[in-house]
Amino acid sequence: MNPTSAANDLSPSSVVFDELKKIGLSPQRLSEAQVFCAAFFARIASSDTGLHTLAQWAVVISSLLDFMQQRQGAQALVRVLNPKEAHGGRSLLQIVTDDMPFLVDTVSMIVGQQLRIHAVIHPVVQVTRDGAGALSTLSASSEGEGGGALESIMHFEIDRVAESDQAALKSAVEAALDDVRAAVQDWRAMRDKALAIADDLPQRKLPLEAAAVAEASEFLRWLTADNFTFLGYREYEVAQADGERVLRAVASSGLGILRNSARTMAPRSLQSLAATDLPQSGATDAIILTKTNARSNVHRAGYMDYVGVLKFDAAGKPVAEERFLGLFSSNADMARPQDVPLVRHKVAAVLKRSALKRDSYSGKALRHVMETLPREELLQSSEDELFTTAMGVLELRQRARTRLFVRRDRYGRFFSCMVFVPRDRFNTSVRERIENLLGAALRAEQIDSSVQMGEATLARVTLVIRPKIGDQPAVDLPSLEQGVDTIVRAWQDDVRDELVRLRGDHEGVLLANRYARALPPGYVADVSATVAAQDIYELSQLAGDNALRMSFYHPGAEPDTLRFKVYRSGGDIALSEVLPQLENLGLRVLTEHVHEIAGAATPLSIQDFEVQPVGALTFSVEQVGTLFEEAFEHIWRGDAENDGFNRLVLAAKLNWRQVAMLRGYCKYMLQTGVAFSQAYMETTLNHYPAITGLLVELFLAKFDPQRENLQGADLGAAAAALGAEMRALIPANVQSAQPTLVDGLAAVLSRPRAEQVA
Repeated sequence: MNPTSAANDLSPSSVVFDELKKIGLSPQRLSEAQVFCAAFFARIASSDTGLHTLAQWAVVISSLLDFMQQRQGAQALVRVLNPKEAHGGRSLLQIVTDDMPFLVDTVSMIVGQQLRIHAVIHPVVQVTRDGAGALSTLSASSEGEGGGALESIMHFEIDRVAESDQAALKSAVEAALDDVRAAVQDWRAMRDKALAIADDLPQRKLPLEAAAVAEASEFLRWLTADNFTFLGYREYEVAQADGERVLRAVASSGLGILRNSARTMAPRSLQSLAATDLPQSGATDAIILTKTNARSNVHRAGYMDYVGVLKFDAAGKPVAEERFLGLFSSNADMARPQDVPLVRHKVAAVLKRSALKRDSYSGKALRHVMETLPREELLQSSEDELFTTAMGVLELRQRARTRLFVRRDRYGRFFSCMVFVPRDRFNTSVRERIENLLGAALRAEQIDSSVQMGEATLARVTLVIRPKIGDQPAVDLPSLEQGVDTIVRAWQDDVRDELVRLRGDHEGVLLANRYARALPPGYVADVSATVAAQDIYELSQLAGDNALRMSFYHPGAEPDTLRFKVYRSGGDIALSEVLPQLENLGLRVLTEHVHEIAGAATPLSIQDFEVQPVGALTFSVEQVGTLFEEAFEHIWRGDAENDGFNRLVLAAKLNWRQVAMLRGYCKYMLQTGVAFSQAYMETTLNHYPAITGLLVELFLAKFDPQRENLQGADLGAAAAALGAEMRALIPANVQSAQPTLVDGLAAVLSRPRAEQVA
């Protein structure tokens, strides 16, 4: 509504009527407009009043009054308009027809199949018309005076409809309204027909037990107790044609949507019909319960329910069928299975076969399972099928997991599939992928699906899959169930399996339960389950508030990439602190990914660095990885200095203590006044890693307690041999520049042990 009118204390109908007065309507039309405005805005949602201004609403009302002035007999008036101005670029669908059930939901269903509905306004008024169908009087539907008829005026605002598509939409709506009228007009006749058949069944010659016949009669009566919306009825008889038995419609037997001769089924071979083998298929088959191959055009979308009652000759062969089409009502969906004829005996049989005590936990759970199964499953399943399904669903209450149940309609029309999925794994994408998988396997031409998500740990997706008529695809249930499990399977499941493989059943499951769900979404999206399993194990080894673990490695699928991971309790390490340490260890940081793990008493983090060596690596990552990790931790904890000597870890395969030894000797030389700077010594030792290794070897020969220390002449000989090796490795142009750093270090290292210690 216009903001100025929103502040007005008058009702919308009053202010719009004031606008209508300005149009210059005749007194009679103005009187009609006043009544119509009151009815129109009495049925409008408060949120819809703001769709148009007062003046625009006045135009809508005036136009509708003009539209309903002439209507002949039972004809429904339907039009589609594309206003040139206003209406937000929407189209208008307007209908005038006799008031009856199912109008709004039927039109909404037809329109909603392709277009979005923005507003629905459907006043009901009382009118009188002359013999030519011209409007004589119009009054509020509650007045009940003048003997007028109730008419429903429907105003839909929908997505813009192209001019070329308007005729098709109008035709579809008109056809649906014709079906509504036929079904409503013949509803009582169809209901009475069902009751008459119910009364007549016990007198018929049927190849069935008396109890089965009585149950079939009760089922027909149950249908008439507001459990079935009757849409159509027709009788068929078996006759001879071209040398074979065919089923053909009985003339003038049609009611509801089947009264139209255009919908009369051509005679069909009896061998192609659902009822052919019924006498051999079970005691309840005096009645056929299935779905049609045609969608409902009335009330709600979906394939219509089919209830067929067979007649048999003295030999027990079917000779006729009385067929009802319609939709099971919401009352039927809410009815207890134990109260539904034809269903209750199957439920009782399943309970008996289960051997579960009625008042036991499992017995109560089984009854609940059957009460919550789709009614189509209860009605259409055989006793064996229902037992298998119910017991399978019962197992899921003890062990929630993905499970698929597939039932082939006994008449070959469709497959009914129920998929149970852990609720926390279910979303629209999962549903669509399941539909695609089952649709492809069962060669679907049409798929209808619905979802039930209650308080249980499992969500249920029910799919009705229709192959092309005559197509009979094979069902490989284990393969299909495996495919569904793969779709539903979460990343955490793969991590758990990998942890079980690495650490065993007990420890693997414990680690998965503790860490897998705590990992952040960004980590889940980027990291494979195999890597995650190793990360989780590393996190589990962190003990204390400042624990640190590391991993320096080549990713398996990326041998040219180098990664360094830091696992820490107490939060991540600042990048400004990490960068200098890694640079002095000979690595350049390309990217960093930080993942915080929530839920633990102490914050945990994973810092994942993609790094690049400053120069070519002399040794493989496998050879120096542990040395590198130890060096990083000791530098970070302050046990070692952070300088260029640390590059020797990767360059010369030295541990952090050996690097500290060389650093100590070089600083000693600086104190003695040697001409070399620390930077020069760092660069030189890193440039000649083999020589640096020999210097360390000389030190170890003298001081490693794990070795037999050399003394006197032996030490001198060893030192001379190592010195010769080192000098042989020094390029000639460097040897000419005396003294060299190697000479200095070798001289210091060659001094007597007592002198060095002093």
